[in-house]
Amino acid sequence: MAVTVSVSAPILPLCFHQSGEQSSRLAYIQQKRLICGRNSRSSIGFGAEKVRKSRNTLLLRAIPGLNEFGKALLGSATEQIMLLENIGTSVLVSKNQLSDLHGLLVEAAEILNIEAPDLYVRQSPVPNAYTLAISGKKPFIVVHTSLIELLTRQELQAVLAHELGHLKCDHGVWLTFANILTLGAYTVPAFGQMIARTLEEQMLRWLRSAELTCDRAALLVAQDPKIVVSVLMKLAGGCPSIADQLNVDAFLEQARSYDKASSSPLGWYIRNAQTSQLSHPLPVLRAREVDEWSRSLEYRSLLKRANRISTLENV
Repeated sequence: MAVTVSVSAPILPLCFHQSGEQSSRLAYIQQKRLICGRNSRSSIGFGAEKVRKSRNTLLLRAIPGLNEFGKALLGSATEQIMLLENIGTSVLVSKNQLSDLHGLLVEAAEILNIEAPDLYVRQSPVPNAYTLAISGKKPFIVVHTSLIELLTRQELQAVLAHELGHLKCDHGVWLTFANILTLGAYTVPAFGQMIARTLEEQMLRWLRSAELTCDRAALLVAQDPKIVVSVLMKLAGGCPSIADQLNVDAFLEQARSYDKASSSPLGWYIRNAQTSQLSHPLPVLRAREVDEWSRSLEYRSLLKRANRISTLENV
């Protein structure tokens, strides 16, 4: 679930804004799941502020005109380049092309109450997925073939939900904007490099927070922490030939042992040095965060409220 063009702060809250149209769609989703024989998972329409782990994106968004300025500055060139590249080198998923994968995306988008973006599958030996949305046009997600080979259907849907989380939280514009600010700082004489280094550190911290936020979005769709943790475990050290031998509980125990090993002053310093230049938190730390949030009152209350809405729709 490495995301190459997305940022922001993680997810803490999730709110439910149900209009009449959304309520009708909930009933449709419930009926479709019964017809298809899928396990029923309640639709969770939430505001991005409900799942953020920090408030960096909200602070940026509060600056008048900054969002519009960033989009105007970036223009549509980047999106156009990526769009043509995707169309020319990847397979566009639809009802008539890789329909199972399309169904996973649509269901995840319905649960998170977001419009499903375009989805492309690209040939690559590097397990990865990423998303892009800058100038307000239809965003898209790209998934590499090696990631599809590595994961189960449920795990793959968790990856798609993670990417949808980036779109839900508007991470793409702010990440690109932060990159431009950092590059600009390097051109400033004297203190430019010091400013740029500070911006880079803040940007990387922001990136790591964004990944934790979107791991929560993945959990809200999977509604089973072991599915999301299994994805992280496979990305850390999995391959198709040994995937069925991997143990999620053992990986979570490994995460707890990492916390213990880094609890001393020296361990804290080494851990900080190890992670400060990373765009993604370490897989074991992400797994621990998912496990902890899955047992939180906040997460349980979100699912409970969604289940109440689904029950009312079925009455």
